[in-house]
Amino acid sequence: MGYYVTVEKGVNVYVEDVGSGKPVVLIHGWPVNHNMFEYQTSQLPKYGYRTISIDLRGFGKSDRPWQGYSYDRMADDIHEVLETLRLKNVRLIGFSMGGAIAIRYMARHAGKRVSQLILVDAAAPAFTQRPGFPYGFTKAEIDALLEQNDKDRPQLLTDFGNIFFAQSISDSFRNWFQLLGLEADSHATYETLKSLRDEDLRADLAKIHVPTAIFHGKLDKVAPYPLAIAMNEGIKGSLLVPFEHSGHGSFYDEREKFHKELLSFLDSLRYFVGEEEI
Repeated sequence: MGYYVTVEKGVNVYVEDVGSGKPVVLIHGWPVNHNMFEYQTSQLPKYGYRTISIDLRGFGKSDRPWQGYSYDRMADDIHEVLETLRLKNVRLIGFSMGGAIAIRYMARHAGKRVSQLILVDAAAPAFTQRPGFPYGFTKAEIDALLEQNDKDRPQLLTDFGNIFFAQSISDSFRNWFQLLGLEADSHATYETLKSLRDEDLRADLAKIHVPTAIFHGKLDKVAPYPLAIAMNEGIKGSLLVPFEHSGHGSFYDEREKFHKELLSFLDSLRYFVGEEEI
């Protein structure tokens, strides 16, 4: 079932809501949409999870306002969805930029309604290099991508797709995945890329106080593996699960392992909070 949630006056975000049971909320990455989780949303309901996928503003079927693409505002959008749906004991899963937004949500909203966090190839704690953090892209490299977005966005997405997966994928799958990016608003693609360039989540990590798993491909060329180590060091008690043969798309590069590790961690929540929903 799909529907819209109003997150601020004049802005509605699209939500895909499948299955019943314990709620899992998924936040996609740049520049795709909720459909990237097709191989998870088709499975999780079989194991008793209500699977809720959100299109961030500017992406997929959500509204495309001119403003509001900071991590703060997008984290507030997530907050509005969780509040509107009155969800409890949420398992929050964020991929890439969605992982960064999930971290900001946990810090900005004190993890309200969330009892478990899964960060998948997250573009955090910082996506670009800066003093004291020599990992990731340079800001000049992101500036070049911003320029390419305004000149030849399809080629930008093709180039991005070429470094995304570490394992062989079919041309059909590659084309499908690129189309997810082409569905995004060009301005939203540009503005969220600026947020990826400029945002710094290092101070947010210590504000996370729920069981957290970090799934990260060791061959990741988009959000390199040292980012996962930094998150693991910054989030007290977090579990780091390396995917030895995965690039940025561990959810597909090692799909069977991903499903196994995800279900194992989701199931472990009962040992922390008991069976009763909170």
